[in-house]
Amino acid sequence: MVRVSRRAFTLAALSTVATAQGSTAVPRGPRAVTEMRGVWLATVDNRDWPSRKGLSAVVQRSELIAHLDRAVRDRLNTVLLQVRPTADALWPSPYEPWSRVLTGTQGRSPGWDPLGTAVTEAHARGLQLHAWFNPYRIANHDDPTQLVASHPARTHPHWVVPYGGRLYYNPGLPEVRAFVQDAMLDAVAKYPVDAVHFDDYFYPYPVAGQSFDDDAAYDTYGGEFANRAAWRRDNINKLVREIAARAEEIRPGTRFGISPFGVWRNATSDSRGSGTRAGVQTYDDMYADTRRWVRESWIDYVVPQVYWHIGFAAADYAELVRWWAQAAKGTRTSLYIGEALYKAGAEGQPSAWQDPAELSRHLTLAARHPEVRGHVFFAAKDVAKDRAGAMARVIADHYRQSASPPR
Repeated sequence: MVRVSRRAFTLAALSTVATAQGSTAVPRGPRAVTEMRGVWLATVDNRDWPSRKGLSAVVQRSELIAHLDRAVRDRLNTVLLQVRPTADALWPSPYEPWSRVLTGTQGRSPGWDPLGTAVTEAHARGLQLHAWFNPYRIANHDDPTQLVASHPARTHPHWVVPYGGRLYYNPGLPEVRAFVQDAMLDAVAKYPVDAVHFDDYFYPYPVAGQSFDDDAAYDTYGGEFANRAAWRRDNINKLVREIAARAEEIRPGTRFGISPFGVWRNATSDSRGSGTRAGVQTYDDMYADTRRWVRESWIDYVVPQVYWHIGFAAADYAELVRWWAQAAKGTRTSLYIGEALYKAGAEGQPSAWQDPAELSRHLTLAARHPEVRGHVFFAAKDVAKDRAGAMARVIADHYRQSASPPR
């Protein structure tokens, strides 16, 4: 016996009714929309939340809920919460200390579970919660003694590279790669997060006149590579592939997405690159081969930070969206565009960013590319303030109805 699904039976019935009434068309309601409408909720240096260190658990929770409620009101559907800003944690982790952004003292319990609460409350509101991790940044200073005594960077000082006034874990050490994965994936094991999310920091952004001191690691592990750059890229490639596999193993269905700097390579460096003149290229400077991750479908989604206005000479928004759409075409990697809401109406930004319609024009332009399946806005504080009314314009022009998040 052939089994007919309830949906198929209903559609057949509707068709029969319509035909009986002299029509061959099945009545349809408004088409359901599925697209990424995300917002980054940054915690590093208390950028978005908590508003300052040392607030009570009650106030911290209230502020978090306010951000989630604001996302719902603006018809967003995904919050990307930074839960490991500087080799510390916003959940009770056996690997790393509590983050100082909560209490002001690294390692001190805030008296509640921010990540657990965020997942529960986001899901209760129909929001996805993507856990945003920074893999290698230890501190935004270069003094290890400022870290809590039990910090892994102090108990394993050979893992650490000071660079540009900051501290980083060395991506060239296999034991570091294993440790940071364990530390991040602990959150995936404990909470039903919808995705693991990385931002744009792999090897650090270049600092003029300084070199990242990984000589010893390169001497030990880099022998099979043509040069140090190729070895460094392989280190990051391994991190990406291993995290993708382990996250799926720990919690099947968990997505993995990355938000890189918006330029892979300029066309002057590589014929496959974008028609840009960017001073930073992820392939050459952060040793992150973001195009390969997309083309080979190593990641579930990519959110390039296309943080420039339409017509910007060195890195035109229109050119970069076109380039990323071509990079994602035919792959299993979903493309969302990272949007610089923080620039809208901000002092010192070019005139284009003083126009409340600039951001809305971005979404209109991106819609011409079927590969673009949504946008993510940086960041939550700017969504709440909406200085120039740019977010309100986006909502009025593009988000008149709710949308389901991609899954």
